[in-house]
Amino acid sequence: MRIISGLYKSRKIVAPKNLPVRPTTDMAKESLFNIINNLYYFEDITVLDLFAGTGNISYEFASRGVEQITSVDQDFGCIKFINQTAENFEMPIQTIKSDVFKFLEKSTLQTDIIFADPPYSFSDEQFAKIPELVFQNNLLLPEGLLIVEHSKHTNLSEIKHFSYSKNYGGSVFSFFEKPE
Repeated sequence: MRIISGLYKSRKIVAPKNLPVRPTTDMAKESLFNIINNLYYFEDITVLDLFAGTGNISYEFASRGVEQITSVDQDFGCIKFINQTAENFEMPIQTIKSDVFKFLEKSTLQTDIIFADPPYSFSDEQFAKIPELVFQNNLLLPEGLLIVEHSKHTNLSEIKHFSYSKNYGGSVFSFFEKPE
């Protein structure tokens, strides 16, 4: 995986082979960040990265100037790798080792962007639980955005607060917005 843009542009990051992850492809990540770049100034936002895995998305946000990033994953190896990489690059990433659903149930952390990349094998109910908990617990700041990555075989358009989706190969990003 590589960082697409910003301070660490073109840096390659090699994750250990034994991590239980499926990193977002560079093509999909570049497209996603083009969308986000048109909506926000990276220096002005805060980010919550759920099911953070290798930290791929967190590193991209940090490289582009986001100064407050929280990465949540339940796998100790993933958290350890994110911590090591963030330290090596001096990136402002705080990690939390937790089951994402338990974290969302208890968290009071409000951010501008919440990015969730759960396993593609999740059931429709598991996918629906993510926006449900985010909005129920008011975890997005005003004008905030929840982005859920999933396979093209999953349809999240009927879930409350759904706004739109973008397809990139086998990946889809579904966007959810906080009601005015």
